[in-house]
Amino acid sequence: MSKRILQLKVGTRNSPLAVTQARDALDRWSTAVPFVSFDLLEYSSPGDRDQKGDLQTAAENFFTQDLDEAVLTGAVDCAMHSAKDMPYPSAEGIDWFWLPWSEDRRDVLVVRKGESVADLREGGRIGVSSDRREAFARARFPGFQLGAVRGPIGARLDQLDAGDFDILIIAGAALLRLGLTERIAEWIPLSELEPPASQGTLGVSFRAGDERMERLRNQFMHAAYLVGAGPGDPGLCTIAAQDAIRDCDVCLHDALVSDRLLESLPTHVEIINVGKRSGAHYMAQEEICSLMLNMIRQGNRVVRLKGGDPGIFGRLSEEIESLESGRFGYQVVPGVSSLNAATTGTGLLMTRRGVSRGMTMMTPRSAGGASQPVGLEDRNCLPLAFFMSVSRAADIADQLMGDGRNAEESCAVVFDAGMTSEAYVFGTLSTIGTELARVQWEGAGLFLVGDAVNRDYLYDRGAAPLEGKRIILACSQALQRRAAAAVRDRGGIPVLLPMIRVEAEPASRDVIARIADYDWVVVTSPSAVRVLFEHLDYLGVDLRCLPKIMVCGSGTAESLSTYQLRADAVPDENFGREGVVACSREVIDSGARVLRVRSDQAGELLTEELREQAGLSVDDCVIYRTVALSYDQRPTADVVFFGSGSSVTSYIDNFGVAGLGGLHVLAIGRPTLKILTDYGVSGCIVPDEATVRDAMDALGLHLLRRALDKMTTDLREEA
Repeated sequence: MSKRILQLKVGTRNSPLAVTQARDALDRWSTAVPFVSFDLLEYSSPGDRDQKGDLQTAAENFFTQDLDEAVLTGAVDCAMHSAKDMPYPSAEGIDWFWLPWSEDRRDVLVVRKGESVADLREGGRIGVSSDRREAFARARFPGFQLGAVRGPIGARLDQLDAGDFDILIIAGAALLRLGLTERIAEWIPLSELEPPASQGTLGVSFRAGDERMERLRNQFMHAAYLVGAGPGDPGLCTIAAQDAIRDCDVCLHDALVSDRLLESLPTHVEIINVGKRSGAHYMAQEEICSLMLNMIRQGNRVVRLKGGDPGIFGRLSEEIESLESGRFGYQVVPGVSSLNAATTGTGLLMTRRGVSRGMTMMTPRSAGGASQPVGLEDRNCLPLAFFMSVSRAADIADQLMGDGRNAEESCAVVFDAGMTSEAYVFGTLSTIGTELARVQWEGAGLFLVGDAVNRDYLYDRGAAPLEGKRIILACSQALQRRAAAAVRDRGGIPVLLPMIRVEAEPASRDVIARIADYDWVVVTSPSAVRVLFEHLDYLGVDLRCLPKIMVCGSGTAESLSTYQLRADAVPDENFGREGVVACSREVIDSGARVLRVRSDQAGELLTEELREQAGLSVDDCVIYRTVALSYDQRPTADVVFFGSGSSVTSYIDNFGVAGLGGLHVLAIGRPTLKILTDYGVSGCIVPDEATVRDAMDALGLHLLRRALDKMTTDLREEA
């Protein structure tokens, strides 16, 4: 059992439903963060004390007032609520978020025991507690009387059974949590009665600025993506931007974003136009920031989609400041600027050999839209960017100081901008030459000068679960995209370093051509899925003749879904060899013909156990080989993630065990961990389930524990 390093007091209302759902949520929270313990304290609220007031006219904090006071005074560290009871905006000094464990948010019809909705007759009485339920009741039951119903769920059911009402409309989640599902007479379809998004969800409130709670919150939050969509043509939207918007839940977009690009979004994405055009704004910048933060607090993957490049007159800094003020994780995806389209796209090149060797960018507008001068003095104060200039940076600095620029003006050289090897050298005009002389760098560099070039302005990625750590993805090429997405989503920086290349085995095609002769095919890696379907495509096999498919876990199942196919069997847990064998015993009939497809590195142990323990007729087929890749040096990083045992071997061959020095080592599963252990590597992080997402969650939990442990130690020393 993990040592508890932090104990938190949690407040909840003292109604039976509130206490039950709070205890259930804290049990889940304790499982997710095993080194934190929670003490539950019960409080009353105005809504509990006043059983006669009309909910439709009650104050927004009718059910949260006492808990808010307990949070603000420090009587509790946080409070748990039904999310729909939480006021918006929250009370001053209160921050909040939603927990990810939600119930069905539909409403239900409840009648007396032994009766059904069909038994009801006109003139009956319906208990409702909101405008939307009242409107539904009038449309569904036009001949019935409506009455306000109040009190805990048990009290409402008592009123129904006593004859005060003939039917109630209640949130189904309440009955599910109380174990009263037998009282549900009918679930109301969302198309007939749309509940608020908060129904069935629990929210947590805490004192604004409590770093412990902010870090705990971020274990459940996704990084926000601030994305440049390009200048209008969807073809100029980068692949990174397309990846971000394809995976989001909410897209907040500007007016200049292409309609064609928005139309390509998945149907589940909530698209919100926060349109900003010169002189006509749908929302003020402060409202946009507030909306973005609240969508994140609700657990959504949020993309803030901006036309062009968000860092060029896109007010990116203001939105980043709002994220950093709440310690939310974020990722910035640069975009193709309208400047590129207007110059490179037209032939009006702003740099042309023999004509122009530079340019100035500025706007005549200031904050609030007022006009500002663009004269010589104003232009001379602008930041400067020098390309192909690193070897002459000191000379350029001398010239600038000679022309009157302040010797203490900030400057920096950015090497390999946008690459995994990106690095910085900071200084002033008077010191940059000396600073550069201390480093050895052969990559391309940009020399930047101006007050905006300050180390303090670098993106602060420390709030997210992965704390902005640079994570080497030492896995197969097939796993790189999914691993990179998982790293970004948790606020890390992916460093792509595939250690193996997958090469299809042509000799296996003779077996794959006869795949219809088998009852099952067992596939145990995403790479095996990809290569299998490459073989099937090459052979022209009709996919309708495929046998049933078993995969080893959710990651491989996800790869299969990209071919519009669903796995017929997936182990519920233990996504290694043991899980596959156990699942086979349950779903595959003894004597069935099974084809197991694998890499040359996977070995035959699983095949033998399927034959011996599951009693199956199994053919073993190597469909691809793994080829180790070579590198001259290891990239700068904080963590290395290994996606397979063969990746470990290739990494050690490249950099030696010493190449793991100073790094957190993250293994995708137990077989990979064993290879690391065989090399003498200890202290590795490994998730309970062998998936990329679980691995990144395990890393985030490891970093959270270290942070909370340090905070607890610091507080103890201060006391």
